[in-house]
Amino acid sequence: MNIPVICVEENTLAEAYEKALIRLYKEGTKFQTQYDKPGDPLSLDCTVNITIIEPETDPMIHKAFPGGIDDLKEYVLELKGYKDGWVKNMNDPGDTRWEYTYHGRLADYGSWKELSDLADKDSSHIAGFRVDQIEAVIAKLVDQPFTRQAQMITWMPNIDTQVYDPPCLQSLWYRILEDKDGVYWLNSNIRFRSNDAWGANFMNMFGFVQFSREEIADEIQKRTGKKVKLGRMNWQADSFHIYGRDIEKAKGMLFDRVDSMSFEERTYNFHDEFIQEMYQMAEPVILQKIKDYQERNA
Repeated sequence: MNIPVICVEENTLAEAYEKALIRLYKEGTKFQTQYDKPGDPLSLDCTVNITIIEPETDPMIHKAFPGGIDDLKEYVLELKGYKDGWVKNMNDPGDTRWEYTYHGRLADYGSWKELSDLADKDSSHIAGFRVDQIEAVIAKLVDQPFTRQAQMITWMPNIDTQVYDPPCLQSLWYRILEDKDGVYWLNSNIRFRSNDAWGANFMNMFGFVQFSREEIADEIQKRTGKKVKLGRMNWQADSFHIYGRDIEKAKGMLFDRVDSMSFEERTYNFHDEFIQEMYQMAEPVILQKIKDYQERNA
């Protein structure tokens, strides 16, 4: 009656993602979930600890995730704050927009309502305080790279113990090692309370590799003049699961193909020219989509 604990360590993101999914499929235990529909099969579940030694090294992208290159770009933009205006006003029962965004919880912790689309930004929309945790983490690491205090959290118990879909991401922790050449290596621990291994995990991990690079590492590099590379990313999930309704799809796209396809056939190199072109060309379309949504829901 113990939930399995699975530990995976691989060099690249695509390798780690595939290994963790396969081990969950083979070793996971069966669970009901509060999101099951009548007749849904039981889900497979475990606690997982995934270490990616070189998060920015190819192959980064695994083909067996339910999305495309444009979806990866959209998620990265979401983590940069472009969808913070999609969050509802918690004081308005008729507002059906999102409960939160991860960026909102990290950059504006304590806010009941993301304020980017409000002209007045008055205090009636605030839970009592506001903290830009992203800036606080960058400042700590610039001042003292070896600090153990560079962390961010998302959980707001005054809200999240009552909502239907509280944040899955719980915390991010960063620390820097400096090598003999003076290069900074930004290591991270990222913890989820719940992580949909098939429906969301790859996009989550890819997104936070980019977040760590673009929002944290690049800014530290800018302020210190030091070259900053991404060291290992340790990914922790209390519940790492495949919903029962997704198991057959995962078998068809991955589990039943492992023995008949090479690993190279199952992955993409993110830094290949044609992938980069698709990734960059997706941005203006996504930005227009976000703008249209915000105008409709203003």
